[in-house]
Amino acid sequence: MTLLGRKWIIEHADGTRLVVEGDKIVGETPTLAPGEHFSYNSYHVGSGDARAHGSFHGLDEHGARIFVRIPPFDLNVPRN
Repeated sequence: MTLLGRKWIIEHADGTRLVVEGDKIVGETPTLAPGEHFSYNSYHVGSGDARAHGSFHGLDEHGARIFVRIPPFDLNVPRN
């Protein structure tokens, strides 16, 4: 499968929401073999903790469109 883009929905503790979406994943369109993983680091500048969920979209090995949903996870500001 080849990942072509992503969409993240970031919900801040104050109730505001930020939607980040676009083509590529950190400037790449990775192609993954079955069972292979891809990871990357990114950052979100905010004033407090948030919760995010999203999705990746791309093409499978036959050229059919795929959509992979990412379940919610916490974004926590590091504290000393």
